[in-house]
Amino acid sequence: MKQAGFFDVEERLARLSGLGDQLEAFSRTVDFEVFRPDLGQALAYSDGSKGGRPPFDPVLMFKILVIQTLNNLSDERTEYLINDRLSFMRFLGLGLSDRVPDAKTVWLFRERLTQSGAIEGLFNRFDATLRNAGYLPMSGQILDATLVAAPKQRNSNAEKADLREGRIPQNWQDKPAKLSHKDRHARWTLKFTKAKRQDDGTMPSSDLAIPFFGYKSHISRFIRKWKTTHAAANDGARLREGLLDKTNTASSVWADTAYRSKANEDFMEKQGFVSKVHRKKPQLKPMPRHIQKSNAGKSVIRSRVEHVFADQKSQMGLFIRTVGITRATMRIGLANIVYNMRRFLFLERISTAA
Repeated sequence: MKQAGFFDVEERLARLSGLGDQLEAFSRTVDFEVFRPDLGQALAYSDGSKGGRPPFDPVLMFKILVIQTLNNLSDERTEYLINDRLSFMRFLGLGLSDRVPDAKTVWLFRERLTQSGAIEGLFNRFDATLRNAGYLPMSGQILDATLVAAPKQRNSNAEKADLREGRIPQNWQDKPAKLSHKDRHARWTLKFTKAKRQDDGTMPSSDLAIPFFGYKSHISRFIRKWKTTHAAANDGARLREGLLDKTNTASSVWADTAYRSKANEDFMEKQGFVSKVHRKKPQLKPMPRHIQKSNAGKSVIRSRVEHVFADQKSQMGLFIRTVGITRATMRIGLANIVYNMRRFLFLERISTAA
């Protein structure tokens, strides 16, 4: 078998470019160096005066988290594929003979960022990049939330009651190994879906309610504001917890009926926002024709936010494998940053072609 040479590798990379390497597009369009100050502050590495092997470059490590998020990879799979794929190595600036971070190093890097609460600063840093590139929040904002699954927990009713009250169950307290694998922040909730027509042509009298365990991601699109909660959290209450962007040049706010409440309407009016929130169907009465028509018009705009969730779940395979809301927030925050990067690439490509 012929031994691969330098020009063989270059030829293969050129072929990858011709086929449309998404990571190469990321390198061309996104300036990852803007994240360096936030990464340095969060990691607080020593100056190396005490010796020891120097840490990997933080920007390189952050780009590894981007690869993970784009491809829904575990730490072990990430280590393998960086060694295996030329496109990954090129994106990271690594040569065939360079040292590659192992799975444990990737975990420690992400954990350090997680525990320092760095994800919000990193998200805001890229949001500033979008604004500097001319992508300003204009034309109003859309709010929505989606459920993000986590591995199911099998707890007794007494343990569930303790968790809902914010207490650690008694029989967990002297078992640190068990406690470390129990997610005390994720919650069960019911996910409602429209009932399907039966084989005989009739429709069931009620919609389907499916038990769901995990977290909830609350966003506005382009993702400018976001929040992570447990799955059972009320959507509407999050509107008053910093999800609305006051820098948006338009005042309209679109959202579904979960966000319709007197408290939210009063809050938006006081803050200078114009509510375009769907109105609810009157209890035990048919929906008035004019409200039905108004809601349909609002849906044309509001439904655009569903693209964000569809992209994150289908393209990135968004799923919470970790334990606890702090790590879940990191996972969802990374997915939001990467979504904005992909959206940025798409818009820049359209702008260039125009």
